[in-house]
Amino acid sequence: MLTGCVPAKTAEELMRSRFTAHALANEQYLAVSWAPETRPSDVHVIPDREWTRLEIVDTERGRQLDVDGVVEFRAHWEWRGEHGVLSERSRFRRENGRWVYVDGL
Repeated sequence: MLTGCVPAKTAEELMRSRFTAHALANEQYLAVSWAPETRPSDVHVIPDREWTRLEIVDTERGRQLDVDGVVEFRAHWEWRGEHGVLSERSRFRRENGRWVYVDGL
């Protein structure tokens, strides 16, 4: 856990915080909020990519008392004059009392 960070109460809260971490290029937060077995050895964000908007499309489980959950989202970005959308159904689970990102379905 990073100093000053409040653990996400739900999988959706973690998804939103990870979107913010991408927007701020906070690679350390992305790494510690990623399940160890699926986390890459080096977590990098694309330099100069601007994440402009997050849409939560759907959630399954992932509430405060659940042990796992799925969040479907669309993350909008701009980079070098191009616009795009990253769409994913992400799996999350509660590990040692805190939510972590597992992978995309």
